[in-house]
Formats: sequence, structure tokens, C-alpha cells
Amino acid sequence: MPRADRKDRPNARFHGRIEAEGRVCAVPGCDEPGEFRAPGGARSGFDGPGDYRWMCLDHVRAFNAGYNYFAGMSVDEINNAQRPYAGWERETRAFAANGADRPPRWADFSDPMDAIGARFRDRMAAERERADGRPLSGRDREALRTLGLATDADRRALRQRYAALVRQLHPDHNGGDRSNETRLQAVVEAYQHLKKAPAFA
Repeated sequence: MPRADRKDRPNARFHGRIEAEGRVCAVPGCDEPGEFRAPGGARSGFDGPGDYRWMCLDHVRAFNAGYNYFAGMSVDEINNAQRPYAGWERETRAFAANGADRPPRWADFSDPMDAIGARFRDRMAAERERADGRPLSGRDREALRTLGLATDADRRALRQRYAALVRQLHPDHNGGDRSNETRLQAVVEAYQHLKKAPAFA
């Protein structure tokens, strides 16, 4: 039976098959199609395993079964690679001194989760800020999301967006179609809340 008809031939979407005309398995003496990628040489460091070689399904399975990530490493290198925080000490662009517009910097924290939490809090604070300095409550922000408005929208933008949504959703403007009534009700409630909110007074 031809190899193409085998039932154990995996789907490329899930198993990494990359078909190509004329490419054969890199294992000497094998003339099956080379459709699976495997590391080919010395490890090149953080950017990946270096060059690749192409193998048939049977040979890549054998390669994977015998692959040892730690081969060639010293005991200290293996211990460092297995630490729970391995890699966290290296600054990524988001936390590097030249990578972010403002703190936090990666080096300012001893625990990576503290750094991630600080960056998240900064982002959330930025989303809450308005140019006019007026605070927004959680309900205000939820109502703005319902209307599809940014946190810095003003009263004029609020009225314009509300009018546009009512025209879009109201049955009178849609030949009596009432399929958007739930959304329309949410828009009306959001507008009624925001027009009384201190941020839009």
C-alpha cells in the first residue's frame, strides 16, 4: 500500500507536517518524503535549535524518542535550565530600560510576578485616566464599553454615539425588526447612566 494512504499519517494542522515536492528524508538510505522538521546541529541558544533537517515520519519519531535537550550540558547548566525562574532574569523588551515608555523596569523587581503585576496596574490606571481628570467608576467604564466609546469620550461624543446606535437598533428604523431590542435596551440604560455620571456632568 502506498505511504500516502496510510491511516496513521497525521494531519499537518496538528502534527507539524510540511509537505514539499522533491524533498527527501535526511537519513542516509531513506527515500521517503522529508516532511517533518528536526534540529540539525549544535544548539544556537535562545533563538532556537539552529539548523533544521527534514525527515520522514518514521525517522522523526525515532529521533524524538531519543532526543535529549540536556545532551552536552554540564551539571551546572542543567541545574540552571531546570530552575523554576529559568529565563526570567533576562530582560525582555517590555521590561528593558529602552523598551518601555515608562516604568516598571524588569531589573527593579526580584520576583517576575511583581513586575507583571506592576505593569498591569499601570495599564489599568492609564485606561481609567481621562484628560479632564474626572474619575470613572466601574459602572461608568462598563457603560462606555456598551456604547463602544473610549474612556476619554466627552458629553458630545456620548450624545452622538447614542443617537447613532438608536438609529441603528430601533425597530422603527429597521422596518419593524425587533431582533435588536435587548441590545437597544442596554444602550439606553448605558446612556441614561452616563449622562448623570460626574465624569459627564
